[in-house]
Amino acid sequence: MSGKGSCVFACFSLGVSRATYYRRENPKPRLVLPRVSIRTYTLVEKQKILGVLNSEQMVNLPASQAFTRLLDQGEYLASKSTFYRVLKELDATKERRKQQEHIHREPPRLLATGPNRVWTADISKLRGPQKWVFYYLYVLLDIYSRYVVAWMISMAENALLFQDLIEQGYQSQGLTKESGVILHTDRGSPMTAKSTAQFEMDMGILRSLSRPRVSNDNPYSESNFKTLKYRPQTPERFGSQEDALRWGRQIIPWYNTVHYHSGVADLTPASVHYGRGEQVLKDRDRVMGRAFAERPDRFNNRRPKPFCLPKEVWINKPTGQELLISPPERLY
Repeated sequence: MSGKGSCVFACFSLGVSRATYYRRENPKPRLVLPRVSIRTYTLVEKQKILGVLNSEQMVNLPASQAFTRLLDQGEYLASKSTFYRVLKELDATKERRKQQEHIHREPPRLLATGPNRVWTADISKLRGPQKWVFYYLYVLLDIYSRYVVAWMISMAENALLFQDLIEQGYQSQGLTKESGVILHTDRGSPMTAKSTAQFEMDMGILRSLSRPRVSNDNPYSESNFKTLKYRPQTPERFGSQEDALRWGRQIIPWYNTVHYHSGVADLTPASVHYGRGEQVLKDRDRVMGRAFAERPDRFNNRRPKPFCLPKEVWINKPTGQELLISPPERLY
């Protein structure tokens, strides 16, 4: 059986209507018009709404406030949701109000290839014997060697004491105005004072400041304070300024001459600052070489790699062409 008879027999056997079979075999295109509600706003009405929202009086208001203000003026154009829907159709639902523009500040980018090239300074509070009583720890740090160049503990935090700290560091290192040290600080009042700026200019210091409210721009000082203040011998509170000074006279020499700093190949800051680091690393390498010669299997038959001092130390490491710019031209 073939042709129409076979179709009839097949539909009968499967219990399918022939009309359904023919309709599916030869579907006819149907034009379906979208249903439009009689409440839909016309294009003219939408343009009127948009014109009001973008008028000089309403352009800086969100749609909800524009709706309320129109009601107070005795006018109703559409609901709040319709206002937002009209704006969304034109991709205009972003922030309409005037916003304060935040100034983009480039991060300071400083390079140190040796001691006394870049210093960083900061002030930290030490708790006194009573609540609201503090002593102020001033620290001047060399970022290449992590050596504390100068320090002091005072009852006050002001620009004159900060300038004394810098002068103390210059004297201890035998530097002159021609040394061209870069001093990086945060934006504390002693650091940004007009007298401090004039003092640094007279000393031949190149000034660098952290960005406002960005503590990461002064990481070396923050790390130094963490090491000093979290030592077991650091008390929760100091009984007096003399008590704090005794602590400083112990902790600072320990930090400079005893503490092995992981950032400088596990050397002490003093050995790096005064040029003894390379010899110490050579001596360590010889010790490791003897240990390897005696039992190479303990090292998987691979000689231990020697420790190396970093050749360059950065604050906000530059990339690409910034590597070719000298540090004084990048001060902000």
